Amino acid sequence: MTSVLIVDDQPMQRFGFRMLLESQDDLHIAGEAGNGTEAVRRTAELRPDVVLMDIRMPGMDGIEATRRIIAEHQTAEHPGPRVLIITTFDMDEYAYAGLRAGASGFLVKDALPEELLAGIRAVAAGDAIVAPSLTRRLLDAYVQHLPAPPGTPPAEDPRLTGLTDREREILTVIGQGWTNTEIGQRLHLAESTVKTHVSRILAKTGARDRVQAVILAYETELVKP
Repeated sequence: MTSVLIVDDQPMQRFGFRMLLESQDDLHIAGEAGNGTEAVRRTAELRPDVVLMDIRMPGMDGIEATRRIIAEHQTAEHPGPRVLIITTFDMDEYAYAGLRAGASGFLVKDALPEELLAGIRAVAAGDAIVAPSLTRRLLDAYVQHLPAPPGTPPAEDPRLTGLTDREREILTVIGQGWTNTEIGQRLHLAESTVKTHVSRILAKTGARDRVQAVILAYETELVKP
């Protein structure tokens, strides 16, 4: 059973999410929150598996709430609650910041019900649910949030030093938006081998999930806009 905390400042939106989740035998609604401050407090009280987080809310917004939840509950030994950002527009200017704050996924509010349910289950299992194409568009659109490249070639990022040449290659194409299937086909690898490489990349770099791996590829300039 996956427990879910619903965070949104609109009561009708919370009601809609609740009705959908209550129809599923494997999902349990831990509670609701109407703003970021309440979300942080309720997460500490209820320890949900997944937090459905709106971005634009009065007071503390969803980005700061996500940052605090991740900081307070996520460790190397225990992943803590996973945050799934739910926002109005698929190119919301705050979505990139939300992913940087530690969210494991990003969906728009007009997503199909089955997409939302699949997203909740995916992040609860430790996966990222942002489609590679959407991740790429999001990062391309908001790449100005990344530090400007220095005038001299950057030093090797310590997060990359433990990667093999193959793992570095795979991290690069993950950043370019390739799926595991595409990586296997184009690099002539079994998909199970690709999954093993991806798992090792996440472990070695400290990336929480595939979304964070894409961000890492941009930050370290393995992928350039």
